[in-house]
Amino acid sequence: MEVLLIYKDNSSNKFWEIRTNGESFTVTYGKTGTSGAVKTKAFHSEKECLKEAEKLIKAKMKKGYVPVQKADGIVKESSMTEEAFWNLLSQAKRRGEDIEEQLEWLISALSKMPNKEMVRFDAILQKQMNSSFSSNLWAAAYIIMGGCSDDCFDYFRAWLIFQGKETFEGAKADPEQLLPLLERMEEDGDFPQAEDLLYAACLAFEEKTGRDDEEYHELFEQLEGYAPYPEIEFDWEEDDEEGLQRKFPKLWRRFGEVPMEG
Repeated sequence: MEVLLIYKDNSSNKFWEIRTNGESFTVTYGKTGTSGAVKTKAFHSEKECLKEAEKLIKAKMKKGYVPVQKADGIVKESSMTEEAFWNLLSQAKRRGEDIEEQLEWLISALSKMPNKEMVRFDAILQKQMNSSFSSNLWAAAYIIMGGCSDDCFDYFRAWLIFQGKETFEGAKADPEQLLPLLERMEEDGDFPQAEDLLYAACLAFEEKTGRDDEEYHELFEQLEGYAPYPEIEFDWEEDDEEGLQRKFPKLWRRFGEVPMEG
């Protein structure tokens, strides 16, 4: 079910929208032309959810709200485009001496945005994470860090995304392009992982609302939905050093025997 209502008089011009999804619904409300505020609520059954949604709709209509078809200008679409996503990461990298300070700034910046915007940021992040889930990048990370678990590979790809679109896309095409950047990082005692980027939107939501991560994930599921994790077929083996060396000779020459240490 998806219902959009509007209310308009001499002093007000606002909307109220409800979307049901199985055993939960999302309500978006605010001034017409804005993205509005968002709330979600979960129930024990789909029947209970629909019953409560219909009750809320009737209550709003009794107050003078009227149903309308979805139309441009009533509910503002998210301004968190992919371009805005990359620009925000670029700003964050200029707002601190190290990655911890930069991510703190990012979380603070997200916490000042409407909930829909921070969720959209997270959805774009997840899209980039999925696009970089490849055998090639995992092999490179394995060489660079002398081993790479599932979690470690997630944090590595998050770090890679945080480096910006150009570096990210370049590394997906050829991970050996990272070599100069990695050498500079090693000199500075840094390590190619950015775990907190993965939780930035959730932490911003908690900072803004005081609500916990479970409520955030419910909101994300309602607004965006979690995409299935991609599957990959490995074309390398951990104990095949010669194969890894052939695959990425430059990275192996630099890190094969002496990997970066966190």
